[in-house]
Amino acid sequence: MVAFMKRNWFWTAVITLFVGMVALVTTQTSTVRAAAKTYTIGTDVTFAPFEFANKDNKYVGIDIDLMHAIAKEEGFNVNIKPLGFNAAVQSLEAGQIDGTIAGMSITPERKAKFEMSDPYYTSGVVGAVKKNSTIKSLADLRGKKVAVKTGTSSADYINSIKSKYNLTVVTFDDSNNVYQDVITGNSAACFEDQPVMQYGIATGLALKIVTKPAESGSYGIAIKKGDKHLLNMVNDGIKKLKANGKYDKIVAKYLGNGSTKSQEKANKSTQETNHSFLGLLKTNSGTLLQGLGETLLLTIVAILCATIVGILIGLLGATPNKFAQGTATTFIYIFRGLPLMVLALFIYTGIPSLTGTKIPAFIAGIITLTLNEGAYTAAFVKGGIESVDNGQMEAARSLGLPWSKAMRRVILPQGIKIMIPSFINQFIITLKDTSILSVIGLLELTQTGKIIIARNMEGFKIWTMVALIYLIIITVLTWLSNWVQKKVNA
Repeated sequence: MVAFMKRNWFWTAVITLFVGMVALVTTQTSTVRAAAKTYTIGTDVTFAPFEFANKDNKYVGIDIDLMHAIAKEEGFNVNIKPLGFNAAVQSLEAGQIDGTIAGMSITPERKAKFEMSDPYYTSGVVGAVKKNSTIKSLADLRGKKVAVKTGTSSADYINSIKSKYNLTVVTFDDSNNVYQDVITGNSAACFEDQPVMQYGIATGLALKIVTKPAESGSYGIAIKKGDKHLLNMVNDGIKKLKANGKYDKIVAKYLGNGSTKSQEKANKSTQETNHSFLGLLKTNSGTLLQGLGETLLLTIVAILCATIVGILIGLLGATPNKFAQGTATTFIYIFRGLPLMVLALFIYTGIPSLTGTKIPAFIAGIITLTLNEGAYTAAFVKGGIESVDNGQMEAARSLGLPWSKAMRRVILPQGIKIMIPSFINQFIITLKDTSILSVIGLLELTQTGKIIIARNMEGFKIWTMVALIYLIIITVLTWLSNWVQKKVNA
């Protein structure tokens, strides 16, 4: 009995020790994991030298290097997510990401919506014109049209003085379109933050700066409202990097000493050397194919989901039930009537703002396409069924067939022949509609083109490549549509 008690005591002690060790290891693991938490930080896609993709399609720039350096100093992981400025800001407001670093000026409005870090860079707004332009100052722009990027401090500055100089202001979502509007002669000048404009000129942009820096402002890192922990780590990281000299090295890596020549030298390794059409195609073929892969994946998944939804709603609209018909008509009316971009932004940023639940960009894109394309599919499915002569259903019912069997055996086989070309045409439309999803940061083919152009400023050549890729795929799908139609009608 004593021996049993001893053995029992021994095993109890062993088990207790084992449980204690497991608890200790689990606690330490949890602590390590907590210390190594990963934060998702959104950024712009076309704001060199602060964020841009180099010739190897890797995201680099002052903001990117700075954010990684802060994370290293403070002991957390960071996932940089290139979304575009507007999409990044809206994603942060909706709680889809933890922060945004995108050359964002610190303003009272942004302080009200986000936790803004301490300033990490100070810049002013400058105006640039074509190289051969006779415009030499802001006064020479009186009564002319100028281009700016939406949501930026340069846009705020120009809008504040447009009445004084009688300016017509046009806005674009990315920097390249701002520059190209001036180069093509549509606008007399464009306005941008000084280091960004200098970088563009240093890397071959056919513009020249004609105004002195104005509206000097500070950049800050925006953090999700209420996340004081991340805010404190970011602020501590900025202080440490400025104190140990690493911050100055990051800035000098891309801006040199501030002159155009030093920027040319600093960023030489990030740029393509061959700017011919074939040279650019060879350099960027891998990146374009990645974008094409995302486009095709979005298209295939969306068309499958939209087909299922469309057939179900279409059949619902063809049933002899007023409520079912009303439901189908309402669905088609709403989702066919909403602009695709508005629907995408509502799903990706609007719903998370209300529910507090994150929706991944890819899932938001699929839902958007499914609802929009599904509405169009439902319309032609319903139309295809209704195009079959009513006498067919009456004859089937008179033979004793129930409605469902008459629909399946008699009406649908005839209606499908009418619907098939529309199905393939909808596939083509869905493929083209994926380009709109760049607004929520999906790196499909169109967004990929923007990223490449931000690096080399070769808008015409890159957009020609993108257009040719779309045309080739759409041509193949058109041939397929014609072939299927001939087989069905044979």
